[in-house]
Amino acid sequence: MDTQAFLRRIGIREYDGPPRLEGLSQLHEAFVDQAPYESVQFQLAPGGPLEPEETAKRIIARETGGYCFQLNGCLALLLTELGYRVTMHCGGAQTPTRPGDVSHMVLTVSGLVEDPDRVWLVDAGLGETLVWPLPLEVGSSYQEPFDLRLRPSEKVDGWRLDHDPRANLIGMDFESAAVGLEAFAAQHANLSANPESPFRRLASAFRRKSASAVILRSVGLTETLADRIDSTIIENPADYFATLADVFYLPLPHLDAAQRDQLWRRVWSQYEDFLAKQSA
Repeated sequence: MDTQAFLRRIGIREYDGPPRLEGLSQLHEAFVDQAPYESVQFQLAPGGPLEPEETAKRIIARETGGYCFQLNGCLALLLTELGYRVTMHCGGAQTPTRPGDVSHMVLTVSGLVEDPDRVWLVDAGLGETLVWPLPLEVGSSYQEPFDLRLRPSEKVDGWRLDHDPRANLIGMDFESAAVGLEAFAAQHANLSANPESPFRRLASAFRRKSASAVILRSVGLTETLADRIDSTIIENPADYFATLADVFYLPLPHLDAAQRDQLWRRVWSQYEDFLAKQSA
């Protein structure tokens, strides 16, 4: 990874010093704000890199963001190169339409100067959840606009993160055991390339801002704040690509006019399919 180029990409001009909670929080907040969780990348070109170095190059070039395996893989590499002690874990996210499964990468960090033995949950791959790391211990936390809770998991030998009821994500379970990147290779191949994968069937993008979560699903844009949820439908390709560029920092410079037209027709078709199911 070109560490300095990646830091500049997420808006951090200067970073040095030993691993501290302040630095970890700064990196986490910048990462989830600037590097979007997204599946737009899989709409025209199924598949994509799992290797953090290759994903980082595409994020730096603003061609893609990533999804959990890619984003947390990049974050793990970045933190490791900056001196943090990082461990990968297998997890599963639960939504109203998807039960928990082994399709999520989770990170924990330890060895911070203030308290070397304390462990922190770090996760840039849930789209609408953490702004800052959470101490890996039973308790509740408010990260505006969401209430979060950590507790022992009832499904795996590990932990459960319960999400705010207003979010699409219900919760996420992850195992305490450490794994390597290879543990996610088969699932990555399936999720990124299988036509029936949710990442192939729906173009989406998520940005976790400091006080809100912004989500684009096909052409539906929502922002959840502490006191309201704002929603709008994007009705033309110019506004769609402007939203990707301005809101999610995805100008997609590698796509030509024909590819942009193809992508727009695909996401609009996804919206029409949604309307058809709603009316039925």
